[in-house]
Amino acid sequence: MKKEDVSKVERMRHTLSHVLAQAVLNLYPKTKLGIGPAIENGFYYDFEFSEPITEEELPKIEEEMRKIIKKNFPLKQEYKSREEAIKYFKGKKQTYKLDLIKEIPDKKFSFYVSGENNFVDLCRGPHLNSTGEIKAFKLTRIAGAYWKGDEKNQMLTRIYGIGFETEKELRKYEQMMEEAAKRDHRKLGKNLDLFSFHEEGPGFVFWHPRGLKLRENLIKYWKEVHEREGYEEIKTPTLLAMCAWDRSGHTETFLDKMFLAKTHDDKDLCYALKPMNCDGGMLIFKSKQVSYKNLPIRMGELGTVYRYERDGEIHGLMRAREFTQDDAHIYCTPEQIKDEFKRVIKLALEVYKTFQLELSHIEFSTRPEKSIGSDEIWQKAETTIQETIEEEKIKYQVNEGDGAFYGPKLDFHLKDSVGRTWQCATIQLDFAQPENFDLNYINEQGEKVRPVMIHRTIYGSLERFLGILIEHYAGKLPLWLAPDQIVIVPIAQRHLEYANTVANKLKEKGLSCGVNYENETMQSRIRQSELMKIPYILVVGDKEEETQTVSIRPAGKKELGIMKVEELLKILKEELSSKSKESPL
Repeated sequence: MKKEDVSKVERMRHTLSHVLAQAVLNLYPKTKLGIGPAIENGFYYDFEFSEPITEEELPKIEEEMRKIIKKNFPLKQEYKSREEAIKYFKGKKQTYKLDLIKEIPDKKFSFYVSGENNFVDLCRGPHLNSTGEIKAFKLTRIAGAYWKGDEKNQMLTRIYGIGFETEKELRKYEQMMEEAAKRDHRKLGKNLDLFSFHEEGPGFVFWHPRGLKLRENLIKYWKEVHEREGYEEIKTPTLLAMCAWDRSGHTETFLDKMFLAKTHDDKDLCYALKPMNCDGGMLIFKSKQVSYKNLPIRMGELGTVYRYERDGEIHGLMRAREFTQDDAHIYCTPEQIKDEFKRVIKLALEVYKTFQLELSHIEFSTRPEKSIGSDEIWQKAETTIQETIEEEKIKYQVNEGDGAFYGPKLDFHLKDSVGRTWQCATIQLDFAQPENFDLNYINEQGEKVRPVMIHRTIYGSLERFLGILIEHYAGKLPLWLAPDQIVIVPIAQRHLEYANTVANKLKEKGLSCGVNYENETMQSRIRQSELMKIPYILVVGDKEEETQTVSIRPAGKKELGIMKVEELLKILKEELSSKSKESPL
């Protein structure tokens, strides 16, 4: 890749990984080198150390890197033949570099050389001209990583770092990460009693009553907007015979992620837990004859899927082995594709606005290396998507080779309140699966023709979207989403009856309301409710009972005064209908 095609900050991060490897060899000469790319916001390098190291040694490595940077060593590109490259790394006993050379068909190999001891690394580049051009960086953490990402291979030590063009940008990023750590959904999920994780079910979420209420609130909103948009909800089996996955191409392209099962009485018959919902939806479409007059047909499914993610890939709600996709599949004519794409785009943007999630960018992903379908079909699908988003005047980025194995797609990347981006919605255009499953409808001439299939999600998965929301709101969920919306705190035992009367009035209006009268002080009970981030705390005592009122304390705020229950209900109703993030009080 030419230097001018890569941004300076990317070249700097790539150079930082190179300097990290040089510093490590200076300090630990027997270390074997893996790979070290630039990544978003930083870089990493994989090592096999002769003795394990800990994060306590990162400052020492970082200091060695600063010495290399200060000496302003030039980075020179050289080329070696295959024989020279093999001879060089054999002499250095760098077995992982030799492994890489075996897999690369090139006859000559690019190397970069720098430093007093002529540190050499196998690398295509590009890099900065010299180490002195590096600006702001910091090593952040150590993690384990299998060589080539294969758990059958050696576990290496991966050192991560961040790098920016200015110290100001570095500090800003560090502050964002500190804030993100406070918002970690796994920590908040435990503190707010929403869910838990257990070694008996690695990668699976155990939902507690409060978490299940939150989940159901998200589902309720999804059903409301999808019913309005003309989607019919379906439910398909969790387990399907392998012949279905053979037909859809999952066996060929996705088998390493699938959970398989066999029966006791017929050991030759194999099933798979569904990794995706589309196969079941297509079988429903195929179960009856469809006329062109019925199209488009929009089928929505909140379907739970199962994918085998490696231990190192699992991350709370964000990446689990069992999750529920808010899938929908739209069956339409070729003439209806653009209108349906535009409807989905509009719906996705409406949903994200409701949650105060800002659109960062949209990615248009094209045909991947492992794919099904003809070149002609792929060209047609990619052209149709590109024309649609350009007609809508939507800015997008092209992500070459990252489409689904059955078709190109649009991915929506959202920005949360901390400034991080998350990929959520995806819209995928599929001409191949209707062919695989022999789907058809009767056209105006009475002929059987193939429908076009659009796969799409809005949340992506309920679990991941909830993880994003918990961190986005820092656990302080808006009233309409909160599992417990109101708690009433009676000052003394004698106020308990009035507290229950008020609670019943609120419940009759559909609000989630409880009464907290534990054997503790009133202030302790209020504090307990605040820690659970319940949107409204209502305090009742003699004065409130006498005037048939409540004292209101919105979460995280001081007491706002006394209000009639009917007046409060009116305000809460408005807040619920507007789905506001902030209390109108």
